[in-house]
Amino acid sequence: MENKKIIKLFKLTAELLELHDENPFKVRSYTNAVGALELLEEPLEGKAQAELEKIGGVGKGIAAKIVEINSTGSFEELDQMLAATPPGVVEMLRIKGIGPKKVRNLWKELGTETVEELLEACEQDRVSKLKGFGAKTQENIKQALLFTQQNSGKLLYAEAEASAEELLKSIKEAMPQAQVELAGDVRRRMEIVETLQFVLATDEPVHTQEALNKLSILEQNVKLSGPMVWRGQHTVSNLHTEIKLVPSARFANELLLQSASVGHVAQPFKEGKNLLALVREQNFASEEDAYKAAGMAYIVPELREGTTELQLALDNKLPQLLELSDLAGSLHNHSTYSDGAHTLEQMATYCRDMGYQYLGISDHSKTASYAGGLREGDVLRQQKEVDELNKKLAPFKIFKGIESDILGDGSLDYDADILSTFDFIVASIHSSLNMDEKKATNRLISAIENPYTTMLGHPTGRLLLRRKGYPINHKAVIDACAANNVIIEINSNPWRLDLDWRWVQYALEQGVMLSINPDAHHTSGYHDMRYGVLVGRKGGLTKELTFNTKSAEEVEKYFRERKEKVK
Repeated sequence: MENKKIIKLFKLTAELLELHDENPFKVRSYTNAVGALELLEEPLEGKAQAELEKIGGVGKGIAAKIVEINSTGSFEELDQMLAATPPGVVEMLRIKGIGPKKVRNLWKELGTETVEELLEACEQDRVSKLKGFGAKTQENIKQALLFTQQNSGKLLYAEAEASAEELLKSIKEAMPQAQVELAGDVRRRMEIVETLQFVLATDEPVHTQEALNKLSILEQNVKLSGPMVWRGQHTVSNLHTEIKLVPSARFANELLLQSASVGHVAQPFKEGKNLLALVREQNFASEEDAYKAAGMAYIVPELREGTTELQLALDNKLPQLLELSDLAGSLHNHSTYSDGAHTLEQMATYCRDMGYQYLGISDHSKTASYAGGLREGDVLRQQKEVDELNKKLAPFKIFKGIESDILGDGSLDYDADILSTFDFIVASIHSSLNMDEKKATNRLISAIENPYTTMLGHPTGRLLLRRKGYPINHKAVIDACAANNVIIEINSNPWRLDLDWRWVQYALEQGVMLSINPDAHHTSGYHDMRYGVLVGRKGGLTKELTFNTKSAEEVEKYFRERKEKVK
């Protein structure tokens, strides 16, 4: 059992206890345990109770529950709470912007026990009549429920990838002689995945389907399946699953077709011919051979989106895509100075031990009081610690940054005398997200034009599968960054992946540098940079146009020269 799964169970328990109006001290014991465990780096799995009790913030009771979780996957108190709560009410706890107390009111006073009943209550204007709600809260709940409905049966890439790889391994173990590969949205590195797709070479499709049906993690939908395609559900991820069965001679052809967008295979490239027609005419031993027959360089699956990649491949001008190993440092990270789980020194040493040359620390600014944003005195105190750590950890370098909130009028939330003390500033919107395109775009552009803004953080503020981003005119925002020499981050948190890959190419065409930023609030967050790299690659990002491929010396020079221009 991974630490984050144990923490998730304790968070749920605290919410359920609050939902049922239990003793606040009991609720606090779980929230305190969550805080303590989030600081922990070593795995909880396999630890004896005596070892667990030595962890600060973990008492005898919590330690016993961790042992129980490691043994059974849950613990008695949580099971009792879940048994006493309708599943739909538990689901309501996931609604953005309302906590357990409001959920209790919706359940007890309106009698809504499912999200469907809650949506109906919103549409009938009954929620707004409850004390403490009102029309605005009702509309927010309604929109959150509709958004969740639209995204039902979908997973983030990071979650879908793990499920897909585990399923691929299971299929290979069940059929060790079979040629089988992952295809579809996961192979193309799409940010959201609805279907797990595979291509499997077989000359005995009936026996192959029988073998697939013996896998406990697959559940076939007979009506949707056919002689040469298995369709059903992956029971672990609950994602729709499709396994194409093809003769061995057609394997490479089908793999190419199932690992590309319609635009990629249907787009004419020479004398009206397209890849779809080509792979139907003859069989190829590999995908590389198919592209070669088309007179093209090989196109990696993540680029097969039907934009400019075919012409670039014909001209042999495909970009040398960014690799994770190209990154030299990590910018936009948080510590315990604001809402991070680890101290500045812990964040720095972990980053250094991963092989990076530098860390950009950018805790939340003072307006983000909900996240422990830094007041002016905190800023100076942190910067003093950075100076001390830079002496201690040299040649590893910590750069002094801040994630400064973009206020409603587009200004940053410190005066110039404080802004000038930072090496770099990530400007981000965190509040008043309900904006139309014009307001959001103008707000961003005002911040971009601030001479102290070094980098634009998560441009649309989206949380994939949780909430839509505010609408922006991407071209106008990117053009403003180009005009003001502002870097745009690709926020690598799997819930964000913002800047969206669909706008990477335009940014590159305008000469805007991009930075792969993890927005890490925990040392494990650095590993999310891999997802940012994948987003960049989908848009054609190269090492040369990625800011944090620069060495520590180059970054220091860049920040210094940029600050000098402000003066």
